[in-house]
Amino acid sequence: MNHYETVFILNPVLSEDQIKETVKKYEDFLVSNGAKMIAKEDWGLKKLAYPIQNKKSGFYHLFEYTVDGEVINPLEVEFRRDERFMRYLTVTLDKHAISWAERRRDKLKQKA
Repeated sequence: MNHYETVFILNPVLSEDQIKETVKKYEDFLVSNGAKMIAKEDWGLKKLAYPIQNKKSGFYHLFEYTVDGEVINPLEVEFRRDERFMRYLTVTLDKHAISWAERRRDKLKQKA
């Protein structure tokens, strides 16, 4: 089981319900393929550094999870097929990144 982090940007023309439905769909996809969700964050609507598909903003989301490596490719294929996704990035976290992510989550909990 590897530790992964996926950040994706959803199209800004989606409604709140469509965003929740999309996030839930991909969270369920991961869990049904044996992933253990560690953290899920909604970063909200943010301005993009450069236009993507003639859009200047997008809804950012982050998933942090552990799963076998062979699940990542089918997940990214689904991202590519779904027109609601503007961009995505999946990275493997090493021990230093895992500890940094834990500290970041703790800081967010303290602020809330």
